[in-house]
Amino acid sequence: MTNLSFKKINIDAYEPGKSSIKKLKKAIKLSANESALGVSHKAKKAISKKNTIFFRYPDGKSKKLRDQISKKFKCNKDKIICGAGSDEIIQMLCQLFLKSKDEVIVPQYSFLMYRIYSKIVGAKVIFSKELKFKISISEILKKVTKKTKIVFLANPNNPTGTYLDKFELIQLRKKLRRNILLVVDDAYFEYMKNSDYKSGLDLFKNKNNVFILRTFSKIYGLASLRIGWGYGSRKIIDALNLIKPPFNVNEVAQLAAIESLKDKKFVSKSVKHNLFYASKIKKFLNKYNIYSNEISANFLLLNFSKCKFRAKNFYEKLKTKGIILRSTEYGYKIKNCLRLTIGSKNDNLKFMRSVESIFNK
Repeated sequence: MTNLSFKKINIDAYEPGKSSIKKLKKAIKLSANESALGVSHKAKKAISKKNTIFFRYPDGKSKKLRDQISKKFKCNKDKIICGAGSDEIIQMLCQLFLKSKDEVIVPQYSFLMYRIYSKIVGAKVIFSKELKFKISISEILKKVTKKTKIVFLANPNNPTGTYLDKFELIQLRKKLRRNILLVVDDAYFEYMKNSDYKSGLDLFKNKNNVFILRTFSKIYGLASLRIGWGYGSRKIIDALNLIKPPFNVNEVAQLAAIESLKDKKFVSKSVKHNLFYASKIKKFLNKYNIYSNEISANFLLLNFSKCKFRAKNFYEKLKTKGIILRSTEYGYKIKNCLRLTIGSKNDNLKFMRSVESIFNK
């Protein structure tokens, strides 16, 4: 009998935020940083069109979507690639740039897919320390060796909610070797209204050794359609197109994304909602000695080090009330913290009432 063999990969599989609670039909899910306001009306209208031809393959080059992205963000359409979520583009970047024993630097508390895709292709993942849950440029630079090929970072960072200001990002690129690719993930940039912040795209649009990631899963609410995009030099984009699956972004996702980009009112409303409730919840939780990052993205990292409850205990108490947060202990290895997504008005109010009842028992 012939035994099939396959490569053994030393990784912990990605575990998404929990989305259901046993014996409960409908839970309040505040665990995955999804859109608080759902989907743009314009996107919904595009999705429900009766003339969508499902038996035809979609445009493999996402030409109309790239045109719309180019128009919206004033960037070169030939330097854009679309993917089935930005994580597919992370995967392709790793396939393109990395070989066995190459090194990749990621902040110790960062989006898990950077380390997962890097390890799958055989690269060594080096973790740089964070200082008070903030990415440290000096700690990244300490980890650079001759084998370093890519530095991945999200700004603002997931799951910590902290960010590098525009000067820090520029300094990082200046101090890294020119042949190291800096990948800046702008997944949450729309929520950022801090005066010292600039998105990766705004800062590095014309840099050949910076690659920018963007997604439609967060503020645009298209998480289930799996669509994102990347921006880099023509040389990198041309190479990525050679290894890209032929029809990786489905037709419905492309249509919805195009219309989402046109809906400025929805994005503006989402940002205002996020700022209002993130501030309200942050202030409310301070009363119970639960502290968090400054307002940045559509989530807060809740720190229980001064609270009378441990994070794990609090998580379980919320579950009994039908509310799910994200444990940061598994995968991220952040102890005694939870990540809270800013939800809809009703979800946020229910969360606050539940917290009150937990502490007033």
